[in-house]
Amino acid sequence: MIVEIISTGTELLLGEILNTNFQYLSQNLNRMGFDVLYETTVGDNEKRMEEVLRTAMERADVIITTGGLGPTRGDITKETVMKVCSREGYLDTGIWRKIEAYFAKRGTVVPSNNKKQAIVPNGAKILENGAGTAPGIWLECDGKTFILLPGPPAEVKDICEKKLWNIMLKKFAGQGIILSRILRLRGIGESLTAEIIDDLIMNQTNPTLAIYARRGETIIRITAKAENSEIAGTMIENMQEKLMKHLGKYIYGADDESLAGILGRLLLCHNATIAFAESCSGGLASSLLTDIPGSSEYFLGSAVTYTNMAKNKILKVRQATLDKFGAISSETACEMAVNVKNLFGSSYGVSITGNAGPSASEDKEVGLVYIAIASKDAVYCQKHRFASNRTENKLRIALTALSLAIDKIKSENKNTAEKK
Repeated sequence: MIVEIISTGTELLLGEILNTNFQYLSQNLNRMGFDVLYETTVGDNEKRMEEVLRTAMERADVIITTGGLGPTRGDITKETVMKVCSREGYLDTGIWRKIEAYFAKRGTVVPSNNKKQAIVPNGAKILENGAGTAPGIWLECDGKTFILLPGPPAEVKDICEKKLWNIMLKKFAGQGIILSRILRLRGIGESLTAEIIDDLIMNQTNPTLAIYARRGETIIRITAKAENSEIAGTMIENMQEKLMKHLGKYIYGADDESLAGILGRLLLCHNATIAFAESCSGGLASSLLTDIPGSSEYFLGSAVTYTNMAKNKILKVRQATLDKFGAISSETACEMAVNVKNLFGSSYGVSITGNAGPSASEDKEVGLVYIAIASKDAVYCQKHRFASNRTENKLRIALTALSLAIDKIKSENKNTAEKK
């Protein structure tokens, strides 16, 4: 069953708002076995909207629109669909009473133009909107199914989860399901990942594989289509086993797992704590770690020491070290890691110092970064080079620091266990 999602609103084309409705609808529809093959964004123009709707009728079985159901003259989605389907409309008194009650509850008089939202195409089903005034509409037309949804994301979600999904599952039973799993990789880029698993990609059928570079890391999406979730789950497990044989040392988690979450669980497991000293990353590594609920159990604090003065005054990095080696050096990184550990009394101290770009400093090239981690008995430092823009570099640097902390904590505790 082919689905096209049409997002309406000139504000989307101007980039004034992010189209989260499409992401929400597409993810859920794919899970239910529908093939979302087309997505179109069109402004508030009747002629262009009509063209888009007629094109959708030629290539899709289900056409879902979002937006354009409001009370203003610019809200023309419903009227244009009615034109395309040659349908007249009527005033639904039940909807109108609900709109009146909605405004009365807020102590205001309902504007007369809101009556437009109570007009329903002949033969349509009403999808009640518990979060706003404009109801959704289900309309069958020339063998196609039109589903009209309002624009606000909260209203879309309310209609879908309370009404629409159940209706679609009953109406289009037998679609099967589409199940996906995301594998998250560290320490490897998109192109090398593709090269390593080229044989699996070339021979894929069902499940399918897709590789993405997203937010400073590489991910692989495994997608299986089957009669039910149990069968699809088994198909995904089998493919994941093959991927582990090729990329096991790079795969650190699945789906919503993150490096920050894994580091947090590792610290909790070993009853350990951590502190950060950040320069070029500007506190981003600490921010990622504190995005995890309960991180106060293991994260003691951080110091964003952006200048040499801050490194010297706050972290007590020796002036002689800064003068001789500079802020961007392994020597400074190691002192930062040891001293931030001592400052907060944590089990581990992590430091980041370098140049995120876009111009060189201290005669050191752009993207040169040193990351160090200090424990009770040792301090370890890595040298890295990052070659993206400043914002992307900062994210990659922060993620690399979290990854290094994971590796060193695992290594230390493994060595301790072996000695025992």
